[in-house]
Amino acid sequence: MSLDGYDLEEAYEINGPDEARRMYGAWAETYDDSFGRAWGYIAPREIAAILKSEIVPSAEILDIGAGTGLVAEHLRGLVVDAIDITPEMLEVSREKGLYRHLMLGDLTKALDIPEASYDAVVSCGTFTHGHVGPECLPELLRITRPGAVFACGTIGPVLDGAGFGSALARLTAAGKITPIAWRDIPIYEGANHAHKDDRGLVMVFRRV
Repeated sequence: MSLDGYDLEEAYEINGPDEARRMYGAWAETYDDSFGRAWGYIAPREIAAILKSEIVPSAEILDIGAGTGLVAEHLRGLVVDAIDITPEMLEVSREKGLYRHLMLGDLTKALDIPEASYDAVVSCGTFTHGHVGPECLPELLRITRPGAVFACGTIGPVLDGAGFGSALARLTAAGKITPIAWRDIPIYEGANHAHKDDRGLVMVFRRV
């Protein structure tokens, strides 16, 4: 199914930050309509609800791979900052007035964010095929405070194939994070396309 010139399979075939920046930059202006609404994409809503059940209202939240702000639309009234590799996506989210701060950054590299800056990290659609792998986790732990909540979505093939399982296991064994509480969520609702029955997995844990 075409997404205004793109399809989900093409998004899944992205290989690294340069390709992500190119594709999502071209997609930014139509993303909410051609994918979010047209595909019945509810994973952002589901992940936001999980995060809200785990945090206090005063928490400072970092939305990683924030895109056009689909997660933050369900976090209104909370303090949320955004980081994304695609300036065009961030500009769309800026117009919505969802975030305290917008940051351009590559999650596969060191982040220009001080240590212990956030009480929570949330993401949807970032830990997926060809996007960002578990190599970013130590840096995300660096910029969060002890006890910080992580609620990050992924899908089974990425969890199995990108090394998240072993990376999370090592962080748990090292006493850097709590054991993972996995949540199974629907990705789409009221949809009639080839991926309509796809399910997502949300990793929920705290920084020790």
